[in-house]
Amino acid sequence: MKFNLEELQKKIMPVATSFSNNKYLGSVMEGLTSLMPIILVGAIATLLKNLPFAPYQTFVTSTGISQYLSILINFTTDIISLLGVFLIAWGAAKKFDVDSPAAGLFGVVAFLVLTPLAVIEKDGNTANYISFEWLGATGLFVSIILGIFVGRLYAYLVQKGLVIKMPEGVPPTITKSFAGLIPGFIISAVVLAIKVIFENTSYGSIHSFIYSFIQTPLQGLGGTIWAFVLVMFVAHLLWLVGLHGMLVAISVMMPIWMALDLKNLEAFNAGLPMQNIPGFAFLMCYTLLGGSGATLGLNLLMLFKAKSQRYKTLGKLAIAAGICGINEPIIFGTPVILNPLMAIPFILTPIILSVVAYIATAIGVVPPLMGAMMPLGTPIIVSGLLQGSWRIAVLQIVLVILSAVIYYPFFKIADENAYEEEVKPAIKES
Repeated sequence: MKFNLEELQKKIMPVATSFSNNKYLGSVMEGLTSLMPIILVGAIATLLKNLPFAPYQTFVTSTGISQYLSILINFTTDIISLLGVFLIAWGAAKKFDVDSPAAGLFGVVAFLVLTPLAVIEKDGNTANYISFEWLGATGLFVSIILGIFVGRLYAYLVQKGLVIKMPEGVPPTITKSFAGLIPGFIISAVVLAIKVIFENTSYGSIHSFIYSFIQTPLQGLGGTIWAFVLVMFVAHLLWLVGLHGMLVAISVMMPIWMALDLKNLEAFNAGLPMQNIPGFAFLMCYTLLGGSGATLGLNLLMLFKAKSQRYKTLGKLAIAAGICGINEPIIFGTPVILNPLMAIPFILTPIILSVVAYIATAIGVVPPLMGAMMPLGTPIIVSGLLQGSWRIAVLQIVLVILSAVIYYPFFKIADENAYEEEVKPAIKES
């Protein structure tokens, strides 16, 4: 069995490594991950505005607090695509060795140029304005595609020497500002051409085209429990052969999962039904309880049921981090990598927890998650409460117990083996 795992490692490693090292995927993942604090602020504001408690709602409405919370929501989660294109474009340029914020700024310019203007008429006067419609979750895929395109093109043009070179003695800040002038003109011309092309189609804008032909189908496919289970299987299989499988999975799936979560967040804020179940919030809240492999249950078994000193000590050392979803001590201390005994529960546990949580949500035992993207390190129960309901936190506790039940027979064998190894020297001495 060990031979087979090593053979699998040799076959999978090159493919998985290529995904992990892909500059385009890396710039997207880093850009979207950097948005988490903004999304969390918006999510907390959404939660505070919509707490389902009548006296509280009367208070926030009568005092005007609700109105100000809405403003905060509008300029955090409702402009997430606009913020994202800056980070992704800048990140893409950096991946190709051109570290200039100008790449991100031209990404924002490109996004705004390609965003259709809305028209309002009042008292015989006509005014154009940019609607929030495409600035939030609906425009996320345009933000990603445009960010990659602008960042890569900017880096390419700079590396080809299409920059204005200032004479010696000019301050570096002035030199840098002029360096992006020619790439900026070229990017602007390309973007304007794209705008003209799409305005002369039935879609009217690149936003409508991308949303109809790319974002909606991908969300429909990536938002199913079957796709989620498949991603979890592959991610945890990669862990077994020594690769951080979740990093690979998140780098590919983050755009889809984030768009689904943001749609839920918008629906929650508007008081509408939340349609999406799997997503990044679902992953962090239900699937990875204790980290990859949902090892918090295993951690608790080590803490309370271990006979061997090895696992007792490991359980004590790892429990604080495990509650916060960090489980490298468990993964490398057990160990999980290339360990046939732990392979089965390590793969099956997160899948089973995901299916149970999905069913519980689908039949109404718990509400759908509001889509708040919790940063790594948010403790269990706290993360559940921040998703909008105490029932979510209770389900987390139930899932941890279930994970312990799944891990128990495999842990028992590993613990017995470790215990026997510890007592052998004592038996020989006696």
